[in-house]
Amino acid sequence: MSKLYVVPTPIGNLEDITLRSLRILKEVDFILAEDTRTTGKLLKHYDISKPLVAHHIHNEHKSVARIVDQIKASNGAAIVSDAGTPAISDPGFLLIRTCIENDIEIICLPGPSAIIPAIVGSGFSCDSFVFEGFLPHKKGRQTKWKMLAEEKRSIVLYESPHRLIKALTEIKEYLEEERQICVAREISKIHETYHRGTSTELLAYFTENPPKGEIVIVISAKEKPKKSKHD
Repeated sequence: MSKLYVVPTPIGNLEDITLRSLRILKEVDFILAEDTRTTGKLLKHYDISKPLVAHHIHNEHKSVARIVDQIKASNGAAIVSDAGTPAISDPGFLLIRTCIENDIEIICLPGPSAIIPAIVGSGFSCDSFVFEGFLPHKKGRQTKWKMLAEEKRSIVLYESPHRLIKALTEIKEYLEEERQICVAREISKIHETYHRGTSTELLAYFTENPPKGEIVIVISAKEKPKKSKHD
């Protein structure tokens, strides 16, 4: 049976890749990459030479049938994103689903993802949490915030630096003022930071210190109403 390996890649520090991931990248016939230049740098760092095939959000629908045929004709292929685990707010889901429909075995390797270090490093409850990825830019964004306002678990979001102020402003508008927020920035990189506080406090800080780099927002769980003596 043909195989597609889903291989997570470092989200910053190049040392954050497993020995198994490196072995698979060396053994497969070709590698599907979100950006061949980015993946090329990773492969060069580890002295791996394999054919790279571009597979990104702009071509995945058009190329998925052809790629499935390539995988069937190979001894195994791998898919990687620029950073982290493919299909998590990155291309990969469509190909994985299509491969399953075509009896291609999917082998998903464990590895780097910004979600886990962000929720653990926030210090908020992580026994149960909800991951929403990137919120809609326009249509449906307000509806999504209203839904999240009632969420009783910790919330993890991805956000770009130029929309962080907008996101914090919306958190202040839709969620309780005392709700604790953690903005994790550049996880695993040299300038990794965790800023914690209320939406008001973080708005003040990031207005004065415009953020750069990859950002994960963690919102603490909604506190349960305190029971009165009469309950």
